[in-house]
Amino acid sequence: MPLDHRRLRGPEESQPPELWAAAGEVPVHEEEEEEGGGGKDAAPRDPCDLRPLFARAGLLSQAEGSAYVELGGGTKVLCAAWGPREAAEPGAAVPAGTGQLLCEFRRAPFAGRGARWRPGSASEREAEREAAAALREALEPAVRLARYPRARLAVSALLLQDGGSALAAAISAASLALADAGVEMYDLAVGCALCRSPAPAALWMLQPGEKEERRAVARLTVALLPALNQVSAVLGGGQGSSPDAWAQALRLGLDGCHRLYPVLRQSLLRAARRRDAAA
Repeated sequence: MPLDHRRLRGPEESQPPELWAAAGEVPVHEEEEEEGGGGKDAAPRDPCDLRPLFARAGLLSQAEGSAYVELGGGTKVLCAAWGPREAAEPGAAVPAGTGQLLCEFRRAPFAGRGARWRPGSASEREAEREAAAALREALEPAVRLARYPRARLAVSALLLQDGGSALAAAISAASLALADAGVEMYDLAVGCALCRSPAPAALWMLQPGEKEERRAVARLTVALLPALNQVSAVLGGGQGSSPDAWAQALRLGLDGCHRLYPVLRQSLLRAARRRDAAA
C-alpha cells in the first residue's frame, strides 16, 4: 500500500516542552542551543541574537528520514523524507541524467494563532504552494541529484505551529530529514529569516517572531551551505530599503546560518549514534 505523504504521524518520543529558561539559567538538554533572550517576560532581545533552537533528527519510523525543529517563541516544524523512487510513470517527462526533488509544505489547521487563513481556503493553498516552491529552491543545490538519475526524492514539511520564521525552520528541518534518510548531499542547507521594522527604527532582526513579521516592511530568508560557504537561496521582498540595507541584511543572515549550523550538525550526529546503538 503506498504511503500517504500528506499524513505525518507525530513523533514516537515526546520531548520536554521547556526548551529555554529564565535569564541567567541555562537548561541542560542534549540538543538545544541558547542564543540570547529568555522567556516571555524577558527584555526585548538584541536584533542580532538568535532565538533558542531545538533540533532532533530520526523521530519517525514511518519515514526513511525525519527531523523536528522548534524555535523559541512557538515555531514548530516536523519533516519527513523518502529516498530514491522510480521517477514517474512511463512516458512522463524526466530530466536526463539527474533526479527530481519533490517538496511539499502543509500548515496544520491549528498552526496559526490568528485568523490569517481559513483551513483549506484558496489563500492558504496558494501560500502552501509558494512555500513548497521556496523549499525546493533552497534544498536542490544541497542534494546531489546527479547521483540519482531518473529517480525522485520526496520531502514533506508540516508546520505544527507558526510563531514566525517558519520557512527558515522548514528549510533546516527538511535538510536534516534528507540527510537522516541517507540522501547524498553536499552539505546541510541552513535557513535563517530576517525582517526589517518600520521607520524610525528600521532595524533588521534575525529570526523574527510572528508579531514582528506582521509589522515588518521587508522580509528575507537566507539558505546557506555553511561548509561550502555557498548560498543556496535568497527569498523575500519588501519596500523602503536601499541596496546597502539589503546587503547588510544578507550578511546578517549568513552569519546567523553559520551560528545555527553546529546545532543541526550535532543533531544529525546524535541520530546516527542512536541508530548505530539500536542496530
